[in-house]
Amino acid sequence: MCRIYGTFNVQSDEAELRRVADLMHHGGPDAQGVAHRPDWALGNNRLSIMDPEGGAQPYHLGRVTVVFNGEIYNHHELRSRLAGLGFHFDDLCDGSILPALYITYGDRFAEHLDGMYSVAVMDLRETPRMVLATDDSGMKPLYYHWDRAAGRFHFASELPALLGFAGVRAEEDEAGLDAYLTSKTPFGNRTMFRGVQVFPPAATVVLTHRDGLRIKQRPMAHEQGLRPDKDRTLEEAGDQLRALLSEEVSRLLIADAPVAAVTSGGLDSSLVTALAARALRDGGGTGSLHTFNIAYTGTWPSDERAYAAEVARAAGTTHHQVEVDPATFPDLMTDVVRHLGQPNADPITLSTFSLFRAVRDAGFKVALTGDAADELFSGYSRMTQAVAAHHGSSWIDGYLDHLAAVPRALRQSLYTDEYAFAVNAVGPALPSGIRRILHSSPGTRLQRIGAVEQRYRLPAYHLRRVDHLSMASSVEVRLPFTQPSVVRFASTLTDEQRLVPGLGVKRALYQAAQGLIPRSVLERPKQPFTLPVTAMLTPGQRLWTLARDVLSPHTLRADGRIRPERVDALFDEQATRPSDTVSLALWSLMSHQLWRQEFFATAGTPITLHTPVRVLQEAA
Repeated sequence: MCRIYGTFNVQSDEAELRRVADLMHHGGPDAQGVAHRPDWALGNNRLSIMDPEGGAQPYHLGRVTVVFNGEIYNHHELRSRLAGLGFHFDDLCDGSILPALYITYGDRFAEHLDGMYSVAVMDLRETPRMVLATDDSGMKPLYYHWDRAAGRFHFASELPALLGFAGVRAEEDEAGLDAYLTSKTPFGNRTMFRGVQVFPPAATVVLTHRDGLRIKQRPMAHEQGLRPDKDRTLEEAGDQLRALLSEEVSRLLIADAPVAAVTSGGLDSSLVTALAARALRDGGGTGSLHTFNIAYTGTWPSDERAYAAEVARAAGTTHHQVEVDPATFPDLMTDVVRHLGQPNADPITLSTFSLFRAVRDAGFKVALTGDAADELFSGYSRMTQAVAAHHGSSWIDGYLDHLAAVPRALRQSLYTDEYAFAVNAVGPALPSGIRRILHSSPGTRLQRIGAVEQRYRLPAYHLRRVDHLSMASSVEVRLPFTQPSVVRFASTLTDEQRLVPGLGVKRALYQAAQGLIPRSVLERPKQPFTLPVTAMLTPGQRLWTLARDVLSPHTLRADGRIRPERVDALFDEQATRPSDTVSLALWSLMSHQLWRQEFFATAGTPITLHTPVRVLQEAA
């Protein structure tokens, strides 16, 4: 696991490259390496997980140079295949096979990879060309700045590092606030910075002096034409899923560094925990699996520590209960915003950041989690409501409103007239592909929702958050549910094996968990793993004081986009009638202002609104 960065057709000096590397030191503290030529550079910060004594990057093979971030789980198979073709490898590190793989398969090399990764290749064998690739789920993002007119290209694994290049300016996309409030973080290839984008999942990118930047999207695992198996019973689907997850969890436990598991107390992480603990016992390993749960000092709603402890006892793990004092949250928010690089409206960001810091403090560099199961196996209430809604297209608006940090009606009431006019001139804040999929793509309503969740929401909102906030503490997160085999299997489930209103969600996954985790956990009401912000954002709490300060009328008037009187009304409502809708709206606005303060020296001064605001082109 690493952090990578680089340039094409750019003259960078060593000081600049060192500055960019230092901005991602937390994600790769074990070693740094760079290949630097007059008009290109590839750099790497390493977090050593596999073969710590080998794996020095950049990798070189003839006139091909490669840097890599992630884990390649089928590297042994690929190494054997490539050795049979005459290639020799000096170590057993997973990334060392990449130059030979690229030389053998060219731009299609990523089609042979099973894992989570972002890769950059500099090929000087003929005409200089840079090739980049992202994994099928978008677990390891690459942010980039492409100056088409000058042909200059910069990329990095994290936004703050990308902004460390002299040729990349930190300029706010003035319409980004609307995109953020519409979907909790910008979807598609968009970011909150003007001129800065992110490559989509399953992308292969080719860059040359002659043709410029070309992006090709490979089919994601759920888009590979698999059909639901209507002859398979729910019990059979559960048995097959359990066997598949057992195999993948066992593979993901292989590392040359200590591995732990995150146990929230819900179904998804509990199942991963149970399977990991069993795999370690069956493999004859010494010692038990270590598990981590986070809770908050005091008494708060939705506390899951008792469920997590019960799972840990049943699985026989060594359990660590992490407890965070809410009084520290105002200080944590600045750290979280800086590591994310752009606002993410879910309060879970503070929990995620604090949890992985505790994992690393306990001596672990790798953690397994249950993330992404809800997207694959239909676990969200918004999915149930959409499926249960009447026929017609009105369900689409309801579903999209559930994705928002601030519902559409409230969002529009917050905007000043000038800002409302500006964002209306831009058009929809969401990528156009989302409504197209929901309205007219083949498949059932639930299948279309799943396609949107996996292509747009999961990478942007969920996986980037987990990646950035775990690597902030030098922890590699491994996600069994995003393994291509698991994603493909989920595509073969019928709607009834996923979700039936009134009977439950994630039905195949619950079936797979039977007998593995305590019945009290299986039968408990579903609740999100998040921060109880509605209870914490009340008068007398530190978060309330911070929010009132950050969202002062003076600050909002200077920004020019949000009506101060409407925000004051939200504070009054939250003080007297606390609700999830209002608390999340205030949290989201506060997070946005903290992000502006962190990244822009001009925060607090009027923002210039362009009409129409520039629209970022969505990758084909």
